[in-house]
Amino acid sequence: MKGFQEVSRSFISDTITAPTPDMYAYAAKASIGDAVYHEPTTLAFEAHMAKITGKEDALFLPSGTMSNQIALRTHLKQPPYAVLCDHRSHIVRYEAGGTAFHSGAHSQMVVPSNGHHLTVADIEENIVLGTDLHSSPTEVISLENTLNGAIFPQDEVIRISEYAHSVGVKMHLDGARIWHVAAETGISVKDLCAPFDSVSLCLSKGLGAPIGSCLVGTKEFIAKARWFRKLFGGGMRQTGFMTAAAAYALTHNFPRLPAVHALTRKLEAGLREIGIDILGPVETCMVFFDPSPVGVTYAEIIERARALPEPIKLGGSRLVVHIQTSPKAVEDLLSVIRQLAEEKKAAGFVKPETPLTNGRSHKNMYVKVKA
Repeated sequence: MKGFQEVSRSFISDTITAPTPDMYAYAAKASIGDAVYHEPTTLAFEAHMAKITGKEDALFLPSGTMSNQIALRTHLKQPPYAVLCDHRSHIVRYEAGGTAFHSGAHSQMVVPSNGHHLTVADIEENIVLGTDLHSSPTEVISLENTLNGAIFPQDEVIRISEYAHSVGVKMHLDGARIWHVAAETGISVKDLCAPFDSVSLCLSKGLGAPIGSCLVGTKEFIAKARWFRKLFGGGMRQTGFMTAAAAYALTHNFPRLPAVHALTRKLEAGLREIGIDILGPVETCMVFFDPSPVGVTYAEIIERARALPEPIKLGGSRLVVHIQTSPKAVEDLLSVIRQLAEEKKAAGFVKPETPLTNGRSHKNMYVKVKA
């Protein structure tokens, strides 16, 4: 039980959730075939994922990074080519340069003009079309939903998709946390995926499965992606227990996401009440914060939280709430920050007119701190 308590008091990521005894029991009933050849539970799960996303076929993969990178590699056939995406996207910031390494593709990183999400105007301004030999033509537009916990408006997704397809450009969605979008907006996963030629959906983040992502698309696309999975070293064997755990998570944990969002909003409200700056929109399961307006540093919060009788684990500016986050952990974290703020005030700290930023700009809201 100690492991579950640690998970319930960690705000590092939603990937740290632990499989429950019920999930283990369900997974133990899975078939034990070889997924490179024939694995019944995995095939059934892939068929189900294709159905709920409205696509022809699906492929189970060990990670979201592999799912995104294989999707891009499958779309990109003859260089030179480029992938257009938000400058904050996972595919360019947190996948170890995979787009360049695996596909030899140029990344066209765009800063959203509205500060929230890319618009069709942003795309039209930055897309590269034609045969100018000095350029690398855009072959794929990759969007991310959610991105830093923020929801990409579906009407804008549709406008971008219609434009992209009108000029012969493919659409990929990094839908690692698309489940949060469906839970918050009420839009079905099928409708959210409809504008895209391929979608990667993570099973180990919001849903709490121990491993895996699913890539969906046409039968032809998935057949080629399956080949690349083998080439990438991702062809797995007895995956039945993995996909059974993912199926359990999809059925039992998806309905828990609205409660995650409510707890996240409670955390945001508590931070604002203390005087903490919130660095971006809080729309699903993430809060990005800056404690400098009350004279506190990330390192001080991390150290004080770690010293509690029941420690809280933090990693910097990003706080992620998940299905196993304890409401008490939220209360305890707010108490830690409130106490630090009161101590700073008692010591004479006065909030400056020009906000401090812990010595750096917050153009990238995700500030990682090792303390």
